[in-house]
Amino acid sequence: MSGVVCAPMHLEAAALRVPGVRVLHTGMGPRRAAESAQRFTGATPVLLAGIAGGVTDHVRPGDLVVATEIDGPDGPVPLKSAPLLAAALRRLGLTVHTGPVASAENLVDGVEREAYARRGALAVDMESAQFASVPGPLAVVRAIVDTPGHPLWRPGTVWRGITGLRSLRAAAPVLREWCDAAGRGEILRASPRSFCAGVDRAIEIVERALERYGAPVYVRRQIVHNAHVVRRLEGLGAVFVQEVDEVPPGATTVLAAHGVAPSVRRAAAARDLRVIDATCPLVTKVHNEVRRYSSRGDTVLLIGHSDHEEVEGTVGEAPEQVIVVEDASAARHVQVRDPEKVAYAMQTTLAVDEAEEIASVLRERFPTMSAPRRDDICYATTNRQRAVRAVADHADLVLVVGSANSSNSKRLVEVARRQGPRAHLVDDVSEVDMRWLAGARRVGITAGASAPPHLVEELTQCLAGLGRTTVRDSQVADEDVRFTLPREVG
Repeated sequence: MSGVVCAPMHLEAAALRVPGVRVLHTGMGPRRAAESAQRFTGATPVLLAGIAGGVTDHVRPGDLVVATEIDGPDGPVPLKSAPLLAAALRRLGLTVHTGPVASAENLVDGVEREAYARRGALAVDMESAQFASVPGPLAVVRAIVDTPGHPLWRPGTVWRGITGLRSLRAAAPVLREWCDAAGRGEILRASPRSFCAGVDRAIEIVERALERYGAPVYVRRQIVHNAHVVRRLEGLGAVFVQEVDEVPPGATTVLAAHGVAPSVRRAAAARDLRVIDATCPLVTKVHNEVRRYSSRGDTVLLIGHSDHEEVEGTVGEAPEQVIVVEDASAARHVQVRDPEKVAYAMQTTLAVDEAEEIASVLRERFPTMSAPRRDDICYATTNRQRAVRAVADHADLVLVVGSANSSNSKRLVEVARRQGPRAHLVDDVSEVDMRWLAGARRVGITAGASAPPHLVEELTQCLAGLGRTTVRDSQVADEDVRFTLPREVG
């Protein structure tokens, strides 16, 4: 169901009329706005757009304000799709603020403007409150014309009005995207999703190290592959470095969850660092396998991606004896010293079906090849891939929350796509392109093992603001795994 853009004034409506946008001129002021709002009795998405007054000095003429809430008859009404809309507008290069938009009976200035600022509003209009009760999805975008420093009844208002209308005109293509993306539908959430036991453990290690030893605590590489986690820990006092030679001698240093080569531990010892090892126990298992195989003279074929930190660390256990095999083609052509003395291991975050295809080729070529006693791909990776597969079978679109350098998150996108629907990796809601949502009634959501759960909740809320208000969780496994902490922080 395509949405409607509502504009109070003729000039606003004219600025917003671009191909594909259905614009309704509603009339200026509370009374005419109320009359127009009563026309929307079904689930039609409504986006109210026009000019308004800013009530704080950091909102400038020509800026856009996307309302996170508006006044309603019984108090503030949240507009949950605001982060999606604001992010799309920012990608156009526009200056965009998000926050409450208040409504007044008349044009306001002076002390009245200050009163709205004290309430926490960014802007004030005369119409949005009248639309608070429309039954379908709702959004509000306002271009600022006047501010405390640029009052309405002063020279320059006409020019500022033109600037505001130009901002609306520039925003019109994104408003069309919102109208196309909004409509009834449902969200299918894969479960398990988000943090696994190894990620929980690694983050807790850094937090406890900061509590016990004080800031700064140095962390070699990203503790887990997620930008949000890294930024939060930086705010607590963690300092992330590429190599241990960047750490001051004697400082507290955490080794990330992906594991490191023995050479890194030797370099840390040479600088007399207090080392706390946050390597995931399941990665440690793979390191132990490689040491065992290589100690008896085997060539170890490591199935994985050579540029991934986990693989770099694993190869470092026996660099002269480990060969990385990235795909089935490489498996068909890899050469070893002695075909009778071969073993294989796997990166823990691979796609299960692709890893098994590679392993099958290797087993066919080297029938006596030794294999891990238990599957190297971790339980969390396996469970999340099973879960996203179950959701993708019924979804028009799948959104995977995770950072671009997260291997397990990228594998979830690949697994979803092999099931049929479109699938995209997003770091958070700001990276969701609303054009993906056009025509997608069922949207699947999952998150990589290093992505914080609150990012999934934020995405769920934003999609609910577009009309996908039914949420179904599809659970394929229960996870109760818990890893012990190292003694340095235990």
